[in-house]
Amino acid sequence: MMMLICYDGSTDARAAIDRAALLMPGHEATVLLIWETMLETMTRHGSLGMGFGMVGPYTDEQEADAAAEKAALATAGEGAQRAIDAGLVARPLIARRNEDIAAIVLGIAGDVDADVIVLGTRGLSGVKSLMLGSVSHAIVHRADRAVLVVPSPAVIEERQRWAEHVRAGAGVV
Repeated sequence: MMMLICYDGSTDARAAIDRAALLMPGHEATVLLIWETMLETMTRHGSLGMGFGMVGPYTDEQEADAAAEKAALATAGEGAQRAIDAGLVARPLIARRNEDIAAIVLGIAGDVDADVIVLGTRGLSGVKSLMLGSVSHAIVHRADRAVLVVPSPAVIEERQRWAEHVRAGAGVV
């Protein structure tokens, strides 16, 4: 079985790797990180406050883009190493954002012949739009293969507290 794991370095993305390894130990995984050029980031956010190497002065756009790509590869490598440490056979992969994030993920899932796409529900604050609920929603509804969406640790905690509250109110112990 081959899985495509969407990764951005966030707590949610790390939780998705951990859950995938727990459910599908020993399987192959491609750990995907999608990155943006400086122009794309500025166009979408109006600033360079994204992360992935987008800090500090750059003499030109190419230098900033090279730094962003290098940082993206390092982050994808971190995700692949986490997957390996969790018992998967993983490799990193980066893709430049040039269209709808869901379309990129679905295209790469086809390219790597993934049996399942794994992703968290939320991303890093500066990169939320890359791996956020709207993206997971789009992937679930447009995918031609299985999708595993792992809720964020914060959401799991909140839902557990709510369930305890409901059980207590209903007299269930």
